[in-house]
Amino acid sequence: MKLQETLELHVKAAIKALFQSELPSVEFQATRKEFAGDVTVVVFPMLRVVKGNPVVIGEQVGQYLLDNVDLVKGFNVVKGFLNIEINDSYYFDFFQSIKNDAKFGFVDQKEDDAVMVEYSSPNTNKPLHLGHVRNVLLGYSVAEILKASGKKVYKTQIINDRGIHICKSMLAYQKFGKGEVPTQDLKGDKLVGNYYVKFDQEYKAEISELMAQGQSEEEAKKNAPLLLEAKEMLIKWEAGDEDVVALWTKMNQWVYNGFDVTYKNIGVDFDTYYYESNTYLLGKEFVAEGLKTGVFIKKEDGSVWCDLTEDGLDEKIVLRSDGTAVYMTQDIGTAIQRIKDYPDVGGMVYTVGNEQDYHFKVLFLILKKLGFDWAKNLFHLSYGMVDLPSGKMKSREGTVVDADDLIQEMADTAEEISKELGKLEEYDEAEKSDLYKTIGLGALKYYILKVDPKKRILFDPKESIDFQGNTGPFIQYTYARIQSILRKANIGADVTLSAASISFHEKEKELIKQLEQFPEIIQNAAEQHSPALIANYTYELVKGFNSFYQNVSILGADTEEEKSFRVDLSKTVSQTIKNALSLLGIAVPERM
Repeated sequence: MKLQETLELHVKAAIKALFQSELPSVEFQATRKEFAGDVTVVVFPMLRVVKGNPVVIGEQVGQYLLDNVDLVKGFNVVKGFLNIEINDSYYFDFFQSIKNDAKFGFVDQKEDDAVMVEYSSPNTNKPLHLGHVRNVLLGYSVAEILKASGKKVYKTQIINDRGIHICKSMLAYQKFGKGEVPTQDLKGDKLVGNYYVKFDQEYKAEISELMAQGQSEEEAKKNAPLLLEAKEMLIKWEAGDEDVVALWTKMNQWVYNGFDVTYKNIGVDFDTYYYESNTYLLGKEFVAEGLKTGVFIKKEDGSVWCDLTEDGLDEKIVLRSDGTAVYMTQDIGTAIQRIKDYPDVGGMVYTVGNEQDYHFKVLFLILKKLGFDWAKNLFHLSYGMVDLPSGKMKSREGTVVDADDLIQEMADTAEEISKELGKLEEYDEAEKSDLYKTIGLGALKYYILKVDPKKRILFDPKESIDFQGNTGPFIQYTYARIQSILRKANIGADVTLSAASISFHEKEKELIKQLEQFPEIIQNAAEQHSPALIANYTYELVKGFNSFYQNVSILGADTEEEKSFRVDLSKTVSQTIKNALSLLGIAVPERM
């Protein structure tokens, strides 16, 4: 049983014994550093059931605990706060119970409690860029955190592989490609992305020409021959035209091959894929069902809508007057299809930027109105955009930061800074190259994931690779430092530890208290879908270890028992750092 759960039972018993009253719950908080104590009980909420002075009530409850509860060794009352000191033996026993648990804090998965997490979901007309990177890192991390919290997780994406934007890059390739194919130096996704940019350049030139002939800008945009051809190509694709479908299949495969390389480089994976070309017709049958049950209404022009005005939203179209589906229709159908494919899934997380907040409110509400019980367990993992010091990115104009280039830039920056610090003289070139990538990726991932998902990020690669402060490399360096200590430690096999043989230094006790928080941090991060909670916990743990390292001699301890205990404590902290970083998709180097 957790410390607070145990104390809650005893505090309730104290209130019953002292005041003959039933206390429904007990409010705890961390004891402020300027006061003695390990756990603080807030007395004020007790005044609902116990009348009197909060300081006097605190004194009486504290004395009861001291007299009747073995794990309490002292207390003090400051205004309405009862600060309780816990016996060192409690922390010793707790530490002994976790020190050999390589997965401390992680909960075994429950097979019947599955959740599906969607992330990435790119278009097949361009390579992944910095915006996708935040999406991919967030989605992957939340999936790993949910797994660690005890849920079975399926990682998925829906690939937007059809539509006018795809036809634009196909048409440009058809007209200007001259049979170009991907090479070792030009990945397929980049090749296709180049033709998406080429389309935009040629399209703008046509618009200028038509405007010079007297058309308005709006007319020129509609009448530009390239756009008309792209629309014609989409109609042919939907009709199953053999040549168009063959070109579409070939170019999409180039893109998938390119994406696979990027995903591997960034260290993320997926369990299942959905393709818009297979899902864009889904949902129509449920619109028909919803019309029968009154969830949807048909207007005079034949279009079908969902009236959400009573729910504080507006009317939303789900079927055009010509009977074709809109994105909302597809998303309704895809959600239902996923539950059919994976019947153990009871909820879904959609990792999508905050510009789609309204779309997901509507989607979730419609699914509830259609009577799907699992719709209450849908969550939009909404996140802010990523900006660069140089400004906003635009795919059509080719001004995006390519994900592959970014990963390489991070490794190059790590190399540059490591050389300045001169830390890697003993490494061969292959080891250095691996380490630069580990540091660079760790810096990128940590910089993005330490921020609350809802906040916008200004990403500065140089700032992220700093070996001091709240950064990935600082945490990785602390892990590597602990490994160096462990390599030098030489503990005799006959050393046996007991609570009596160890007198805690305050820094040791602080570290154990930080370790004790880890399981709850994982559960909170899962509940809030927030990797930032894991990142910032890890930083605090690392700060705690560095303070311990500076104040307490580990290998030069006075006794073998103390040395053994401190080595075990260091090892457990390093394992917890490694486990926490794994939830962020970050690797740790054994040496730095």
